Amino acid sequence: MKFIISSGELQKALQKVSGVISSSQSRPILENYLLETEGETLRITASDGETTLMTTVPVKSDSDGKIAVLARTFQDLIKNFGDQPLTFIVKEVENGKSLEILNDRDTFAVALDNEEDYPEIPEFSAARSVKLQSGVLAEALVNTLFATSNDSLRPVMTGVFFQFGEDKANFVATDSHRLVVYSRNDIKTEEPAEFILPKKALSIFKNILSNSDEEVVIEFNENMAKFTFSNHTWICRLIDGKYPNYSAVIPQDNPNVLTVNRDLLLSSIRTAAVLSNKSTNQVRFRLSGNILHLHAEDTEYSNKADMQVPCNYQGEDINIGFSSKFFAEMLSVLNSEDITVKMSQPSRPGIIEPVDGLDENEHILMLSMPVVGL
Repeated sequence: MKFIISSGELQKALQKVSGVISSSQSRPILENYLLETEGETLRITASDGETTLMTTVPVKSDSDGKIAVLARTFQDLIKNFGDQPLTFIVKEVENGKSLEILNDRDTFAVALDNEEDYPEIPEFSAARSVKLQSGVLAEALVNTLFATSNDSLRPVMTGVFFQFGEDKANFVATDSHRLVVYSRNDIKTEEPAEFILPKKALSIFKNILSNSDEEVVIEFNENMAKFTFSNHTWICRLIDGKYPNYSAVIPQDNPNVLTVNRDLLLSSIRTAAVLSNKSTNQVRFRLSGNILHLHAEDTEYSNKADMQVPCNYQGEDINIGFSSKFFAEMLSVLNSEDITVKMSQPSRPGIIEPVDGLDENEHILMLSMPVVGL
């Protein structure tokens, strides 16, 4: 097996799949990249047993073959070459195989693992498929991934819920303290379908997606999903379980409506949060007239913040507490100039929606549970 490729191109390809590999693999073979040449194409595979990510890159090659090379060692070596042509030759050595790497001056040899021990690429029969633009999927993940849970005892909430319907698609995330529903009415399917994909896998795939019109094909069945985009293929095991009925927690009657500049509110919350209670991160919203009074306090250290933010407010006077951490994270994801916060009672969730910055086919609803205290 022999192939020639630019070190810069190879490094880019390795970076795209490297996030899948973990140093704490239960199967040592999965600490390797699987490199396969077929014709003038090099396929690089990385897997953690649950998620498999593959990418292809053109090479000059005179033979087909495959090898398994330790990911960290290989990537650390390649990134030190800058950008220059490299020749890779697989050679038989006393203890197995070695990968010889040559540039115009130097020669390096990297030990290889047994490629036959690398697990087969998962195969499954796709029951359904959906097509969407890569930029749309990237936007959906940006708006939802941050709100997923880290609670391993509730695995269904550690992923993003993909919900495809006849008239729109919803991408949903919640950690029980906040909820995000990102909707698109330009993604439609003949039959409803839904599944839950894990956060880690989606975070890695999000970094590969581009804000473009390139098509992503999602094929799925009851257990697996396969994403095909450009020269990348991603196969992932779905999270088993039923997603909570998120619609039930969204209040329908919210007569108190705050409209405010997003950047101004975000910077004010971040400032007030410095002096808030570190266990609750609570910042209270007190609304009366067209002034939003923000109050944060940490009685243990006698810290306190009282701030006034100009706004437009329609509704009865209300005093409600929110987590500054969660509220700021939600505001920072949005791109709108202004946002609305719709409320009913101090004990009920507040709904955050952008006033502008969305195209006609998308809608974002964010919900923040109230924080009691103070």
